[in-house]
Amino acid sequence: MPRTHSLAWAELKFGIISIFALVMAGLLIFAVGGGGGMPWQNYTLKARFGNVAGLMTGSPVRVSGVQVGTVDQVVLSETGVEVWFNVKDTFRPLVTDRSKAVLGTISLLGEGAVDITAGTGGAPIPEWGYVSPGIAEGSIAQVANEATASLNQAKQLVADIRAGKGTIGKLFTDDSVYREFDGLVRAAERVARSVSEGKGTMGRLANDPKMYNELDASLANLNAITSGLRKGEGSLGQLINDPAFAKTLNQTTSNLETMTAKLNRGEGTAGKLLNDDVLYKRIDGMTARLDTVLQHLNDGQGTAGQLLHDKQLYENMNETVSEVKALIAEIKKDPKKYLNVKVSIW
Repeated sequence: MPRTHSLAWAELKFGIISIFALVMAGLLIFAVGGGGGMPWQNYTLKARFGNVAGLMTGSPVRVSGVQVGTVDQVVLSETGVEVWFNVKDTFRPLVTDRSKAVLGTISLLGEGAVDITAGTGGAPIPEWGYVSPGIAEGSIAQVANEATASLNQAKQLVADIRAGKGTIGKLFTDDSVYREFDGLVRAAERVARSVSEGKGTMGRLANDPKMYNELDASLANLNAITSGLRKGEGSLGQLINDPAFAKTLNQTTSNLETMTAKLNRGEGTAGKLLNDDVLYKRIDGMTARLDTVLQHLNDGQGTAGQLLHDKQLYENMNETVSEVKALIAEIKKDPKKYLNVKVSIW
């Protein structure tokens, strides 16, 4: 009886050790083969796609190209395909509401993978939460979406042209715009024909060598003149290049500034005339009195006024002057007749 008890205990110990070894081996194989670590070190997330393109259980889950977990399940539903995957707890801060889950590949054979963009700065997604889906760069889905968008834009452009929108649309649909455009083209053709035939200034310039030579000679003369000015030749050249003249001009400007400053300060007659109200009032009063005198003359007042307006007075004065002239002429002819002086001595 004691011997039987001893064998049973030995067998039990062997069984316990075997079971423990099998469990540890299984956990080790799972940790190494699955790439997701121990179950208690992971948390589960979800993502919904329209097409998983061959993704299966055990496919890797990567964040910025680094494997952080594996796919647990791929579930087909009416709204699409849900992918459940586990992620290591240490990468929880990188998988946030700013992250995007896209489908990638791990080899040229097309083995699928879930690639998640790092959402630094966002709020971490809780366990069993959904990661927003995105479109992988260079994927067929991205190319299809861009092609669809381009086709839609092309269709909208054609529709706008048919509706007569924009310049091209009006050109295709509006006869008046077509006629104006046609007239513009015809006018341009006429101008080109006239230039080709040598008509007008542009035509002669394009076809007449003489006109070209004259223009070339004029440009040469202009270059010679500007060269002479730079060298200081001639009066204008000296004016531009002579430092003495520049100094004189500067002095003249300074003197002019000094003079204007004196005028502003009221110095001198001109300055007082500009700034002194008394001098202005005196000149204004003198002008008023002069206007009064002229008005009296125009009215015939006074001797000068009558002399200007009384014709009889003018004739009398003219006659008197004539008689005086005649008397002087007689005296010159016979002075003895008029200048007879007798001297008596008592």
